[in-house]
Amino acid sequence: MIGAAPAKINLALVVGPKRDDDRHELVTLFQRVDLVDRIRVEPAPQTTVEGFDGDTIVQRALALLDAPHGWRIRIDKRTPVAAGLGGGSSDAATALRLANGQLDQPLAIERLAELAAQVGADVPFFLYDGPRLGTGDGTTLECVELPQDFFVVLLLPNGAHKPSTGEVYAAFDERRGDEGYEQRVAALHAALAIVRRPRDLAALPPNDLAASSLADELRTLGAFRADVSGAGPVVYGLFMNRPEAVAARRALRRAGRIWITVPAWYG
Repeated sequence: MIGAAPAKINLALVVGPKRDDDRHELVTLFQRVDLVDRIRVEPAPQTTVEGFDGDTIVQRALALLDAPHGWRIRIDKRTPVAAGLGGGSSDAATALRLANGQLDQPLAIERLAELAAQVGADVPFFLYDGPRLGTGDGTTLECVELPQDFFVVLLLPNGAHKPSTGEVYAAFDERRGDEGYEQRVAALHAALAIVRRPRDLAALPPNDLAASSLADELRTLGAFRADVSGAGPVVYGLFMNRPEAVAARRALRRAGRIWITVPAWYG
């Protein structure tokens, strides 16, 4: 079986204090985008991965399925690695979904989501369609209605290096970033309540974990919202029309790798 593994952006990311399980409380708005990896999963005597030597997360995910055999996995990678776009998480969720569909007794989506949460906090999101509001550690998901008629510019800056997730959160804790968490959560919910048109997304609060001057440049070039996705380093800009997005790509082409894409609904 073959499936598409779309990337995501975080349209909002509000982070709070550390939990008892060492993860952080957070509220985030997940939006799938049409930049996809292609995943092929077939039963095999043992589990092997082709096409992407750096994979570990897909293998860890499939090891959680109670299958009487292994899997042959092919990953055709397009989403940049360690970029804040959830590419590995999406690969893992897609592989889980495809493999589950080939079991004699497939698991219910709720149980599959429980397994996905053991792999990573972003993984369960990719099992469902449409944008979702993630709370708790990000694995508690609520369907939300958001406008989907806009263009997305993704920019991976030249020379960008993403620190480990642990380092990003350690820096957040060191600067006491959780102060004012409840107020920022309230601001996110208030902004989300009035979203009717794409431009209304501009009222969402900025990313708590990371910022970039390139977001300011994207806004100058016409983006009605721009921010870092997740812990970065990818920066996104939302545009009302494709000509504006193309002009922004042209203006920033020397700043890094750039993609123009659109929201994606599927999982």
